[in-house]
Amino acid sequence: MTPSDAPQSRWSDLDRPPLNVAALRRGLLRPGGLWTSLDVVETIGSTNSELALRAAAGLDEGTVLVAEEQTAGRGRLDRTWTAPARSGLFFSVYLKPGDVPAERWGWLPLLTGVAAATGLSKSAGVDTALKWPNDVLVTVGGVERKAGGILAERAGDGVVVGMGINVSLRADELPAPTAASLALAGAVSTDRETLLRGVLRSLEHWYGQWRAADGDAAASGLQAAYAAGCATLGRTVRAQLPGDRTVVAEAVAIDGDGRLILSTENGLQEPVSAGDIVHLRGVEGGLV
Repeated sequence: MTPSDAPQSRWSDLDRPPLNVAALRRGLLRPGGLWTSLDVVETIGSTNSELALRAAAGLDEGTVLVAEEQTAGRGRLDRTWTAPARSGLFFSVYLKPGDVPAERWGWLPLLTGVAAATGLSKSAGVDTALKWPNDVLVTVGGVERKAGGILAERAGDGVVVGMGINVSLRADELPAPTAASLALAGAVSTDRETLLRGVLRSLEHWYGQWRAADGDAAASGLQAAYAAGCATLGRTVRAQLPGDRTVVAEAVAIDGDGRLILSTENGLQEPVSAGDIVHLRGVEGGLV
């Protein structure tokens, strides 16, 4: 057998060691805490799809599923998410905010964005920003680029929230010219266990605050925190809306329902609850 024919060890890329599930469980699973179980799989199609299937049969809140590699990762609008094995954080969690009015559940992806930005800023030492509704941005060479995304889906009697964060991808591994990684943004740490603990602890904090306020984003501080970290606000954007309608306007606020408020040229304000947003101005060096 030649070296090229030899089976690949899980330690074949020393810059990308495998996650230590025992250490993660010790650091995150505790009595009375949100996280009730945590598993790491080597390869999976989609962690969101897997947890959604399990939720249909009944699943405990606080279940965490992490993949070293996703072969069919999904983003919003049925976009694909691809990355080399062990180059990022690819995970989903199951939340059951049954005591919160269902009309407020739309805040969960934005809440997760705040948790990710907060957790990564602390654990990776890199500045992050949020692009409405679900992208995590970092700055590389003076240009804001996407380093992560969030996808929330109703499943069973709860919500599966998935996240993908590019951690150690090199420039030649990026899936698109508008993408980036924490490493390329100058992160002081790319240790995935440290980053995952930071994000999940931050998510537990913000979720607890939000539920304690009965899902009221203003009372919990979530609305203000999201607005403070949102790179979309104050910029001219192009919004591709349902029904193939396109609006070019200034993004001026996030309302109490988590909607993006656009101020159009004719002075009208239009709330947007779903759509594809492109930053047209205010991003040095290009579009995001």
